[in-house]
Amino acid sequence: MSTQRAALLTKAHKVLKKHYKPVAPASSYSVLEHMLYACCLEGAKHEAAEEAYAILQQKYFDWNEVRVTAIGELTEVLSALPDPAAAAKRVRGVLQSLFEQYYSFDLEPLRKQNQGKSIKELSQHRRITPFVVNYLVQCGFGGHSIPLSDGSFEVLYIIGAISEKDWKERKAPGLERTIPKKQGVEFGSLLHQLGTDYNASRHSTRVRAILLEIAPDCKDRLPKRGGKREDELTEKPDTTKAAKAKSSKPAKPETAAPSEKAVKKATKKAAAKTEPPAKTAKPKPEKETTAAKKTTKKTTKASAAKPGKASKSTKKGTAKKSPTSRLAKRKPR
Repeated sequence: MSTQRAALLTKAHKVLKKHYKPVAPASSYSVLEHMLYACCLEGAKHEAAEEAYAILQQKYFDWNEVRVTAIGELTEVLSALPDPAAAAKRVRGVLQSLFEQYYSFDLEPLRKQNQGKSIKELSQHRRITPFVVNYLVQCGFGGHSIPLSDGSFEVLYIIGAISEKDWKERKAPGLERTIPKKQGVEFGSLLHQLGTDYNASRHSTRVRAILLEIAPDCKDRLPKRGGKREDELTEKPDTTKAAKAKSSKPAKPETAAPSEKAVKKATKKAAAKTEPPAKTAKPKPEKETTAAKKTTKKTTKASAAKPGKASKSTKKGTAKKSPTSRLAKRKPR
């Protein structure tokens, strides 16, 4: 596989030279300027990146002002790029990450120290993309590292230089070993131009012709007219689920439990219909008896109360004495 990959990459280099011209990086840029230019170049053509970067320099007084500028305003400034919002996030993310770590934008000491240490320090920041780090290593530090954008990774997958797993993980194993250091800048620039054209128009006849010229057996990996390659890969499980759902409709396994419940409900209703006459017949006499009891209690109370009143009247009557009886009871003088 390594020999096939090496042969494929060397062939790709020759074909790309016929269709594109390499763009040399600016040699006068500082470390920070290389990084900010890479933020504009990722996913864009060199002409658009140079225009957007020049406007960014003219619009603001210094990089600290850019660091505190809102993403919406930076998006308007970088409108020459195909995805200005993503570029604005990268630019501000780089400035904020570097200022938080070094409290300064003077990054020239990174050139002097060990290259591996500098790469490690920059790669630990989530807001600094691998493309920016690899571009700085290649163009700012003079190292051998080829910057790859999303379009470049997909082009490498289509021609068969990397596997589908490597494409999804954004890895290109063996690329720096196959392409020598003296050809790294040229190859990286040519591949970046093809990847940018592919992202701009995935079904372009010119781009398809270049890809087929590099790898005639890449027809199956080319994007279909219905949509993108990644969308097709993610939609496959959904279609199988829909097919399974359709096939499972006539079986209706979930209707077994409701049928038992329906039977239970029907039996309960039937029992409820038969039981009410017996239940309703019983409470009536009970109510009557209770009513009779209440009436008897009331009558007994009334009868008991009447004699009491009569006795009171008799007592009152007996309590009064006649005058003759009073005289009789008097003692003789």
